[in-house]
Amino acid sequence: MSVFSKIIAGEIPCYKIAENDQFFAFLDIFPLAEGHVLVVPKIEVDKLFDAPDTLLQQWLLFAQPIARAIEASFPCNRVGLAVIGLEVPHAHLHLVPISTADDLNFTRPKLKLTQEQLAAAQQAILSKLNA
Repeated sequence: MSVFSKIIAGEIPCYKIAENDQFFAFLDIFPLAEGHVLVVPKIEVDKLFDAPDTLLQQWLLFAQPIARAIEASFPCNRVGLAVIGLEVPHAHLHLVPISTADDLNFTRPKLKLTQEQLAAAQQAILSKLNA
């Protein structure tokens, strides 16, 4: 069972952003930028393009309102999308508020946010998502 499946099952706490029957979105606790969200399918699939066609189609549609809420919540030019998938064998999308292409450089040091900062980022996104 992947760490993401444990998060989805509630075995590991997270800062949840959204959920439906197929997907789960939560804040990355080691973000590239404040508001960095991970969007994962509830089924474990290691590689993005190994996911069933219907899942791939619905994935971006689930992520779209979350990306809009991130963009409305944090200073950025847009929300960047990245699929890296090397650290956790459970395919996931990274939604990251960015102003330059370098803001999606995953070799940069990650931010070390406090629980209060993570909770504030969660509330900021949720307030725009549910508006």
